Amino acid sequence: MTETSVILALVVMTALAFDFTNGFHDTANAMATSIATKALRPKTAVALSGVLNLIGAFLSVEVALTVTNAVVKIQDKTGAPKAELLADRGSGLLLIVLAGLVGGIVWNLLTWLVGLPSSSSHALFGGLIGATVAGLGWAGVNWNGDGSKLDGVVGKVLLPAVLSPVIAALVASFGTWLIFKITKGISARYTDKGFKWGQIGSASLVSLAHGTNDAQKTMGVITLALIASGDWSDTKNIPFWVKVSCAVAIAAGTYLGGWRIIRTLGKGLTDISPPQGTAAQSGAAAVILASSQLGFALSTTHVATGSVLGSGLGRPGARVRWGVAGRMVAAWLITLPAAGLIGAVMWWIGHSIGGLAGAIVVFLLLVAASVAMWLRSRGEQIDHDNVNDDWDSPPATTPADPAVKEAVRVVAAN
Repeated sequence: MTETSVILALVVMTALAFDFTNGFHDTANAMATSIATKALRPKTAVALSGVLNLIGAFLSVEVALTVTNAVVKIQDKTGAPKAELLADRGSGLLLIVLAGLVGGIVWNLLTWLVGLPSSSSHALFGGLIGATVAGLGWAGVNWNGDGSKLDGVVGKVLLPAVLSPVIAALVASFGTWLIFKITKGISARYTDKGFKWGQIGSASLVSLAHGTNDAQKTMGVITLALIASGDWSDTKNIPFWVKVSCAVAIAAGTYLGGWRIIRTLGKGLTDISPPQGTAAQSGAAAVILASSQLGFALSTTHVATGSVLGSGLGRPGARVRWGVAGRMVAAWLITLPAAGLIGAVMWWIGHSIGGLAGAIVVFLLLVAASVAMWLRSRGEQIDHDNVNDDWDSPPATTPADPAVKEAVRVVAAN
């Protein structure tokens, strides 16, 4: 095996690891409201979401092609890698992709640890942009395309990031207001059951849409790496094995369930009733599916959060926790630069060491950071047993906590 092929293998493994974190980080987007209203049991919800993410990953490749063509400028007009960037057999470009992926994964895990539903998409793009700027300079990023259409980072990433949560909030707010207007005077015990079934349907649609949009981003990154190494030159198609591996990775991550973020989105932003949940998820699915067909690599987190917020605004007398919403927006604003900074630092470390050794060190740093954050999460465990506990009081202590373990031991001894 050549040095380039080993680095390519590290990139592919890291990309699939990002896809896995994307899955459990974004499970909340589809299933948080269904879990909060008890329309679905927590474990059933994440299993259903995982299966639908798997199916959705095969429905389109427009977003994957956006990642391949519209973010990093490594191809010439024919779609072939630029000759001047392949002098080292693509190792330098592969290091950029690897460092960018590490930036995305580290930010995903950090925001998961603190329970904030930030954007996995922007973490990925931020990491790639930061590593590209560090490695190739500002000109290495495709900021605006050729000016003939909405393209590049500004047209395909930043504008959808600003507009999508606003549109989703407006759609969900109007939908919620309309539902409560139509059902006014009808007993909640008659309407809630029907709307819970509606939630299951709309949540399934969001999961399908999430697979269609988010799994493709990793497909695009792996294809980008294959182009960089000279193993692929067709920028209009994605290799079939890439589609399958990315679909399986995001489905597995979704099934794991990001319970911390599910709790924040389902219980922290507003208290959700079944009619609200149906309106929020229907609005989110419509926005995500439409954007996927247009090739906009939007954040499903932004859309889902905007929809939940809109459902709170549209329900008469509903309470919206603006402090929680403010923390979410703050996380959104710093995701791109924070992941970009991590990606740039990772590239600098790998480049300073050089060659295969540099790529291995970057990969090991990712492993160390991931393990550290996972161990830290065990101190306050949130899972399917306590995800629905009241937001204004701490979640019930789980058996993983030392105090509970000691209590169980004492009771058993007596």
